Amino acid sequence: MKAGNIFNSLYSYITKSKMKVIKHANQRVGVFIDTQNLYHSAKNLYKTRVDFGKVLEDSVSGRQLIRARAYVVTTESGEESNFFEAMEKLGIEIKTKDLQVFFGGAKKADWDVGLAIDAITAAPKLDAVILATGDGDFIPLVEYLQHHSGCQVEVISFGKSSSSRLREMCDEFTDMDENPKKYLIGYRTKPIRVGKTPKVTKVAKSVNEVKTTKTIRSTKENNTPWQFVTNKTKK
Repeated sequence: MKAGNIFNSLYSYITKSKMKVIKHANQRVGVFIDTQNLYHSAKNLYKTRVDFGKVLEDSVSGRQLIRARAYVVTTESGEESNFFEAMEKLGIEIKTKDLQVFFGGAKKADWDVGLAIDAITAAPKLDAVILATGDGDFIPLVEYLQHHSGCQVEVISFGKSSSSRLREMCDEFTDMDENPKKYLIGYRTKPIRVGKTPKVTKVAKSVNEVKTTKTIRSTKENNTPWQFVTNKTKK
C-alpha cells in the first residue's frame, strides 16, 4: 500500500471514530445555548417547546457548572419576559439582542459571533464546553476549542435538524430526537391530523363502531384544525 493511501486511511479512521468522552464530578463545564436554533427546531419538528431545564441537566451530567448562558433575540412585543424569568430560575444567564428590521422588511437575528466569543473567552477556565445547537456555522468554533484551548467539546441538539459535519467534529453528540419526550414540553406521540371525515365503506355492525364514527365527525366540526391523539395522556 502506498504511503499516501496509508495516510488517507489513517486520517479517515481518526476523523470517523471517536473515543468515549471522560466525565467526572470535578470537571468544569460551560453551557452555551443557541436558543433560536433549539426553539425553531422543536417548533418545526414537533410543534412544541423545548424544556431547557432538561437540556441543562443532561449537558452538565453531574459535573461542576461554571457558566450557563442562553442567547436570545427579543421582539417589540416583549413576550419573552416570562421566558427570561424561567431561565434565570434555572441558573441560566440571558444575553439579549434586538431583532433588526431593515428597509424593505428584511429581518436579521443571530448570536453566532457573540456566542463564539464568549465560549473562547471562557475556555481557559473550562474543561468541557457544551454547545446546545445544531448550527453548522459553529464548526470552526468546535475546531478552535479542541486544538487551541484543549477543551472537550460536546454538542446537544435535535439530530434531524443538526449539521452532520458538526456532529462528526464534536467529541460527543447528544441527539434529543432519540428521546423527544424528555426534552420537550407537552410532547405528544403519534400526532394525527384530522381533516376530512373518512369514507365509511361498510355499515356499522356494533355500538362501538357507531360511537367511533360520531367522534370523528364531531372532531371535524371543531374549529381547531389540528387534533393530537395519543394512547396515553400526560397528566
